[in-house]
Amino acid sequence: IEASCDETSVALLEGEKKLRSHLILSQMEHERFGGVVPELASRAHQKVLLPLLEQAFGQTGYKPEEIDLIGVTLGPGLIGSLLVGVCTAKALALSLDKPLIGVNHVEAHLMANLLLDEPPRPPFIALLVSGGHTLLVEVDRWSQYLILGRSRDDAVGESVDEVAKML
Repeated sequence: IEASCDETSVALLEGEKKLRSHLILSQMEHERFGGVVPELASRAHQKVLLPLLEQAFGQTGYKPEEIDLIGVTLGPGLIGSLLVGVCTAKALALSLDKPLIGVNHVEAHLMANLLLDEPPRPPFIALLVSGGHTLLVEVDRWSQYLILGRSRDDAVGESVDEVAKML
């Protein structure tokens, strides 16, 4: 479950690499404000998260009780959006008696490379640009990083977002 900003996303993964379902719902209503309105974002997550989960299970034929664990974004992100995602994931984990794993949003961008047929092998340097976050990290091994640099104010990801809007 990913709900750290203005997109709601759910995925069902089988094993380590088989993505069975991946759904993303973007909140376009923020465009008229020139940026994400946190309260609107969290309210939209409340409306769509459970229906998205139902749709993901429907696509795969899996039943909720058949999953092994639940992962959810813990941050960084908008506090209201994160609360909706985390509370939903906690309720699901408690009701199904399944383990819950918290995921760092920015680290997840890096870890997504593990889904590739030929993922990069450490050591390497990665530039992570995600919305308001920019990090240059040395990856000595998976889950062990040295931050070489980060932005102090504006982030490269915001620049990419703005250029994409213009295009």
